[in-house]
Amino acid sequence: MAAPGKAEQEVLDRRFMAAALRLSRRNAGRTSTNPSVGTIIVRDDGAGPMIVGTGVTAIGGRPHAETEALAEAGELARGATAYVTLEPCAHHGRTPPCANALVNAGVARVVGAASDPDPRVSGKGYAILRAAGIEVVEKVLAAEAAEQMAGYLIRSLKKRPEVILKLALSADGKLGRHGAGQVAITGDIARREVYLMRAEADGILVGIGTALEDDPALTVRLPGLENRSPARIVLDRQIRLPETSKLVSGIDRVPLYIAACLEADPLRRSVLERVGVRFIGTETHEGGVALPELLEDLSALGMASVLVEGGAKVASAFLAEGLVDRIVLFQGPDGIGEEGIASPIDANHIPAGFRKLREMRFGEDGYAEWVRDI
Repeated sequence: MAAPGKAEQEVLDRRFMAAALRLSRRNAGRTSTNPSVGTIIVRDDGAGPMIVGTGVTAIGGRPHAETEALAEAGELARGATAYVTLEPCAHHGRTPPCANALVNAGVARVVGAASDPDPRVSGKGYAILRAAGIEVVEKVLAAEAAEQMAGYLIRSLKKRPEVILKLALSADGKLGRHGAGQVAITGDIARREVYLMRAEADGILVGIGTALEDDPALTVRLPGLENRSPARIVLDRQIRLPETSKLVSGIDRVPLYIAACLEADPLRRSVLERVGVRFIGTETHEGGVALPELLEDLSALGMASVLVEGGAKVASAFLAEGLVDRIVLFQGPDGIGEEGIASPIDANHIPAGFRKLREMRFGEDGYAEWVRDI
């Protein structure tokens, strides 16, 4: 079988990189400070390309995807092509860099997607490969890879997590009703999509108003993914969250952080600390939590993506500070009426600097997503 021409090779490269990107989502939200990277090893012995090794960054961040894929491929990696969704690492820790591992395995060609902004890696991983005579093709599906690894890239560049603002709006642009607790705006299919978003995030954040009004659990409730619930964060300067809340009662399964100010009641703090609540000391700005500083603290805790789920006041604060990187709006088919809580944004009023990424439907509910370029 003849070697593929340039155009055919480009098609093959995009096909296998798309597969590597799908693979990389397997451990999204579970790789600590490392991104969830996918690697696929492909060889062609004359009968067409065949996948001989696959790997994804392990839970906790180690081993890296390249190491896993090379171990699976074994000797079949020699002369093969490696598809990696992020530039292979080039810095020495207790184990050799992934770029060197690819060289030692005898890989003939490496196709990469996103570049790594980490100064220990940026360009150096590819340089190691080229110095060893390996053909390197960069930036295949780079935009798709960057979108998928936005949390890692933003944390590397801005020293804070990616902030994803998720809101569910009624047909007339309301988020709920005052004093009514949780109001079902979207249907079951859309709610399952929200659970998937939670499963890929490092943290979910709400204000104390939402925590008191709705008494949410903020967990992933999908069969088989219950253990993927991320840490919950409550903006609660005065520590008003009751120990009887669902957030506190689920603390044995999912971590709970409360962002509180120094002046908060020390007795309330000690009561919640005894049951396992973790506290983040916050500074106050204009009567609220100083959000840029809080995000720095969440980044220091290893969080690369935070899903902001409520409510209107918290959403407005993040938007006003210019701290939102991605906006996700679900829209239900029914209205709430004049007594409803107005949303700070809707599909027709998205802040400048965002571009629409995609639109979908989940049953009767609409979905739209906007991102700000990194």
